[in-house]
Amino acid sequence: MKRVITFGTFDVFHVGHVNIIERARSLGDYLIVGISSDKLNISKKGRAPIYSEQDRIKIIGSLKFVDETFLEESLELKEEYLKKYNADILVMGDDWKGKFDHFNSICEVKYLERTPSVSTTELIEIAKSR
Repeated sequence: MKRVITFGTFDVFHVGHVNIIERARSLGDYLIVGISSDKLNISKKGRAPIYSEQDRIKIIGSLKFVDETFLEESLELKEEYLKKYNADILVMGDDWKGKFDHFNSICEVKYLERTPSVSTTELIEIAKSR
């Protein structure tokens, strides 16, 4: 069984999230999704997510493509997560291209193209301006 793992905040869920999760799942038999904790999101993006970590875990976990979810507490723990979940493939959006190549000794690393013109940050800005 080929195990695929991916990570993200998955806030203000949109079709770009569906696309990358569906494509990640198509690369293997079992998909594990690490969802950034509220604290991690604040440290990465300087703001709290719109949806709580519990809500985001429930949303992502409800998708038919997703077999397992967990809370990602720290970017520095990626290697531990890859080993803990026995990942064969790490999938990330191409906005992270090259940033995780050093994990190729643990598992295959793939960067998938993001859905054009869809961004959580942009959606939040549009909503705030209305």
